[in-house]
Amino acid sequence: MIASVLPTYNRAPLNFVKGEGAWLTEKDGRRFLDLGAGIAVNALGHAHPALVEALTSQARALWHVSNLYEIPQQQALADRLVEHTFADTVFFTNSGTEACELAVKMARKYFYEKGQPERVEIITFDGSFHGRSSAGIAAAGGEKMTKGFGPLLPGFVHLTFGDLDGVTDAISDKTAAIMIEPVQGEGGIRPVPDAELKALRSLCDEHGLLLILDEVQCGVGRTGKLFAHEWAGIAPDIMMVAKGIGGGFPLGAVLATANAASGMTAGTHGSTYGGNPLGCAVGCAVMDHVADADFLAEVNRKAGLLRQRLEGLVAGHPEVFEEVRGAGLMLGLKCKAVNIDVVNAGYANEVITVPAGDNVIRLLPPLTLTDEDIAEAIARLGKAATQVEAA
Repeated sequence: MIASVLPTYNRAPLNFVKGEGAWLTEKDGRRFLDLGAGIAVNALGHAHPALVEALTSQARALWHVSNLYEIPQQQALADRLVEHTFADTVFFTNSGTEACELAVKMARKYFYEKGQPERVEIITFDGSFHGRSSAGIAAAGGEKMTKGFGPLLPGFVHLTFGDLDGVTDAISDKTAAIMIEPVQGEGGIRPVPDAELKALRSLCDEHGLLLILDEVQCGVGRTGKLFAHEWAGIAPDIMMVAKGIGGGFPLGAVLATANAASGMTAGTHGSTYGGNPLGCAVGCAVMDHVADADFLAEVNRKAGLLRQRLEGLVAGHPEVFEEVRGAGLMLGLKCKAVNIDVVNAGYANEVITVPAGDNVIRLLPPLTLTDEDIAEAIARLGKAATQVEAA
């Protein structure tokens, strides 16, 4: 007997019925402080008035027409993204997974059209996560995601995270691109140092490769810049975006330079739902907030406050936590205790965190959380830690 919902998730026994700001209400009435934001999705929190208005207003007018026709809301969001980023062009998807699929296709098609069809290999790194499609799991390469799923899509070269010498050695006449997350999310909140991102950009320029950045989790204001790579002062050729860009509505995108996208002509890629009026209307409302300099400055201020308080939490519970890591409001607590035990203790104390690799719990709160929310977060995490210590 199998459940009517395919049992591929280990779900917590929680059933949320309402959200507001950084708070979720369980059906039994308990209020949980949400430091997960749907895994970095609810960038503006739950039920943000501007997003509610954008969605309902568009829903009353038009939901879907398909990409057989012009979509004004899609054009408006593409224009905003081009204005505020390195990109010259944007393709809209429904998810980060779909964005990864196009990024891989775009890189390979680029070299095919340049008369170098042998250049199909993409260099990736251990601990990475690029979605759960065939290309995504092949790109990441970890056994947890690939075991049992048959012959993997070829063309990916997996290297050790942080091994710059290994990158240089791995580049060959078959290499098309380097793909990396500026801050690994699922891998345990592991930021790539600015100097390393600069070095990867230089290697791509030197060898004529494309640099693909996966900013599905670390983008859209999460680190205190609109996109995380901006801290390093570099730009990719192709970038994958999703999660926060829709503020909770399924929306993703691939951003690219005109050069990198030059192989993608009419008929080479498509999506039935991608860039629909509903999603793009919400995306425009998200961009109106997260692209604002004052908003990002406030994200950085709150990130500094939260990190300072978390350092105190770690110092106060040395048997539970080792360190704070991450950037902006994409933070991780490296645990000495088992991270799932800490997550579960958080549930018992009505605070939500997200487990990750390397025995880390992720803190990915709404970018709109308040100073009062931060104080409450530290209090509840402290109670959770005390509970773990007593177990």
